Amino acid sequence: MATLETQRPTVRAQAKFVRSSARKARLITDLIRGRSVPEARTILAFSTRDVARDVEKVLHSAVANAESRPDLHWNGYDLEVVTAFADEGRTLKRFRPRARGRASAIHKRTCHITVELAVSEAAAAAAAAAAAATRPSRRRTAPTQEPAPDTTAAPEAEQIESPEPESEAKPIAEPEAPQAEEGKE
Repeated sequence: MATLETQRPTVRAQAKFVRSSARKARLITDLIRGRSVPEARTILAFSTRDVARDVEKVLHSAVANAESRPDLHWNGYDLEVVTAFADEGRTLKRFRPRARGRASAIHKRTCHITVELAVSEAAAAAAAAAAAATRPSRRRTAPTQEPAPDTTAAPEAEQIESPEPESEAKPIAEPEAPQAEEGKE
């Protein structure tokens, strides 16, 4: 029997023609695939490879895309990297002069880095539980009637309050400083 998969909504960002080979970029994208966004940012921040800076820019752009969409209401910390890959781009071909009138080819490779984000399963479950808790129940309940007050009971005796003792200390007014008399005669 075939299983039916529901497709989660994703947000994507892509950087094209990054001046690095796709082989070097794949080493970094493999490290962050399947990780949460804060964890992926930490991995990229401490990576010693130069292409990690480019992958971090793409990840930052994907998070900004997710947070700016009004129909999703996603928080950047609740996202995970669903896919991250690097495809080959154009190769710039240059030539370097060599000995005896020859020339050797130099291939300056480029790549396209793509990162896709989706809400993590734990965050989605927590959001669904919070939505279910705040949603009012649809069942109708019978209105409860309060019991009628008993008129046969005797009225309660009124309590007479005793005057409070004046044990509280009143603030003492400080004596005013003598003022110098003006115009002594």
